[in-house]
Amino acid sequence: MPPDILLQTAPMTRQDQASLAKAVQWLEHTSLAARMTSLLGRQIELAGKLVPRPARAIAARATTTALRLALRAALRSMDARQRPASRYLHKALAMGSGVIGGAFGFAALPVELPASTLVMLRAIADIARAEGEDIASPDTALACMQVFALGGRSPDDDNLESGYFAIRAVLAQTVSEAAKYMLQKGVIDETAPVLIKLVAMIGARFGLVVSQKMAAQAIPILGAVGGAAVNYAFADHFQSIAMGHFTVRRLERAYGAAAVRAEYEKLRMKDVTPGP
Repeated sequence: MPPDILLQTAPMTRQDQASLAKAVQWLEHTSLAARMTSLLGRQIELAGKLVPRPARAIAARATTTALRLALRAALRSMDARQRPASRYLHKALAMGSGVIGGAFGFAALPVELPASTLVMLRAIADIARAEGEDIASPDTALACMQVFALGGRSPDDDNLESGYFAIRAVLAQTVSEAAKYMLQKGVIDETAPVLIKLVAMIGARFGLVVSQKMAAQAIPILGAVGGAAVNYAFADHFQSIAMGHFTVRRLERAYGAAAVRAEYEKLRMKDVTPGP
């Protein structure tokens, strides 16, 4: 029997089961809105009313620009050697850009959002590397980009339609085509049609989080300090999603995708099943 078959049929260790349980919590039960509410109070729930329509259009353009720049630049300077991820460094950098956003409001978004997104994709790649991913490969680059879609949850989302594996399934074909293109070309060309399509798909979900972030920064009393707090929550949110995502991918390499998904779904259903 081939070694990979043996790995797929081997029972999951208790340590890996515990890691998967944490991943379920990160991927299925976290939202940026909840994190910001814990930092800034219940006023955040009403902040969306402060965002004017023209600002929403600016946010949409800034989101697309941010993802395109991140796809092209974020992974090029990463050291491929495996090491523990540094969550605090990237939070500090994100908070720095949040100071600008909080101080200057909507006007700073076209500059602040690409900067904070680039920092976050670097943080995501750092976590991927710590979980054993080859960050020089197109597959890992695209897996890092997927985190922005996976993190675009709303409290109103339906679990069946917006769960972790559901979102991965929606992106799967485009991600596969993009990886094939990148392998053939040997470069990350964000203007290629397949990558434009992928950025649009990711941007549709990432934009939900950007809107929540922008709404929080619209609170008049927020200021620079509050902007830093919003970006801290922004960074912490996507780092948690990345930890869950790359934990699942690590376990899939060890036990096979089908076995990991079956165990994941058991844990997810256990979490959502009402008690007696």
